[in-house]
Formats: sequence, structure tokens, C-alpha cells
Amino acid sequence: MKFTKMHGLGNDYVYVNGFTETVKDVNATASMLADRHFGVGGDGMILILPPSSPALKADVRMRMFNADGSEGEMCGNGVRCVAKYAYDHDLSKNNPLKVETGRGVLTIALEVQNGKVAAATVDMDEPILDLARIPMQQGGAGHNPYFRKKAEHAYSIAHEIDGKTVVLTPVSMGNPHVVVFVDDVDAIDLNIHGPKLENYPAFPKRTNVHFARVQSRNEIKMRTWERGSGITLACGTGACSVLVAGVLTGQTDRKSLIHLPGGDLRIEWNQSNNHVFMTGPATEVFNGEWSGQ
Repeated sequence: MKFTKMHGLGNDYVYVNGFTETVKDVNATASMLADRHFGVGGDGMILILPPSSPALKADVRMRMFNADGSEGEMCGNGVRCVAKYAYDHDLSKNNPLKVETGRGVLTIALEVQNGKVAAATVDMDEPILDLARIPMQQGGAGHNPYFRKKAEHAYSIAHEIDGKTVVLTPVSMGNPHVVVFVDDVDAIDLNIHGPKLENYPAFPKRTNVHFARVQSRNEIKMRTWERGSGITLACGTGACSVLVAGVLTGQTDRKSLIHLPGGDLRIEWNQSNNHVFMTGPATEVFNGEWSGQ
């Protein structure tokens, strides 16, 4: 099976062209490929496939799998790389390009340099704040309305980290996220607090976890524990969720530069159409062939 290794700010996946390659057991294959010692290495596997229906008018379809083999609904860094692959490898020369995802069909404006895609701006659609759709369960101890005046569907969970109570703000960008604003993101032990919050009982499908520090109204630093993959260098949907949470809590404006360990993303929550836009690079690293052993 031929594959391509790509990354968006170090958020790396093994990409497989489903137009020409067949993956029989996608969950097991994703887990094997993602293994950084015995496989190719990555945060998971992403399949690039024909659209599920001509009626969607998409150029390609994306399915993403975490390092543990579980399938995720959406990946912001991944969808930029899918668009780059589709354009650079002649699956579609449309610009903007449309990618079918678990979130729906997303429109991606490509920045092309010397015939290759260097960066892209993704229309990530509207953030989901309704608890049932995040999904997050209501009721029970610690579930209290939060910032109801600014966002009636935004709720919080009181959680203790290193003896300090923090507020968790849930947001979905087609996949579930929880954002925790802290004074020092580097002081957080992600290996301890990431798994705890990923598997927090209020989130029936688990959740991605982000610790963030607001540096100014237009600048945020964040670190991520990704659902099913662990610590990652970047998370595109997570960066979108962090900005949304910052706006909901009154800490940031609607445009911010988001600093992630792997680099920077520019995120905008557009007030006129309520859509979130993400701009960042996409990089192809190498091509190879997997023996399946």
C-alpha cells in the first residue's frame, strides 16, 4: 500500500490515496501505521477518498483515524493537508477546493506557490455550542450555566488541577473539545490531566483537551491532548475552539494568532456569518510503501 506522510504544524498523519489504494481493516491499519517505533509514525491515518455522493459537489472525501485506531469526525490540520494532496497530486485543480468531512463539506482556499499548495484557509463552518450536539451531558454536580448572557448554550465544568479549581469550556467544531484557560500552559502535565479530561464522564464520545493562556486580545498560546492520540504538536479544530472559548468568555477579540508547539495558526470567528476560518500551512514530507507486516 502506497502512502504519503504529511503534517500541518507537526500534527502528522499517514495519508492514503483511496482513489488508487484499498485499506481492508482501517482501524487496525491506522493503529499500526501510526506507531512511531514499529510503523510509519504519526498522530493517525487519513484516507483521501472519492466523495460519497455527486450531490455533495465535493472534490474529495476525508476520513481520519486517531493513533489508537478510533475514527474521528474532523481534523483541521488534516483537512488542509488533504486539500494540498488533492491539488498537488492532480485529484482536483479547483481553487477553492471542497472536501467532504464528518462535519460536512468544507470550502478551502488554497495558497499556491510554484504550482504547489503551501498554505490554506479553511471555512470551518459554525462552532457548535449546543450541549447535546457537542456532545456533553447536562445535569449533575459541577455542571453549571456559564456566561449565559453571552452564549446561552455554553456551559462549564468545575475541575481541580493541582489544587486549583479551573473552568472548562466545551466547544465542538464537528468534534468535541474542552478548553481550559490557565496562567502557565507549560506548567501543565498533559500526561496526567489530558487523559483525565479526555475521559471525563460528561463527554460520552470523549473529548479533545486544550490548555490555553491569553497573551493579549489577539494572541493565545495553547497545548493539546488529542482524543485517541495523546500529546500533539498542533490541533486545528482545537485552535478554533480555543478562540471561540476566548470570545465566549470575553477574553479575546474574534481574530487571534494562536501559538501551538508546532507553529502558528490564524483563526477568525466571523461575526457576519458565524463561521470560523483557519489559516495555516500544509507540508508533504515523504512517500513510501507499507508492506502490511
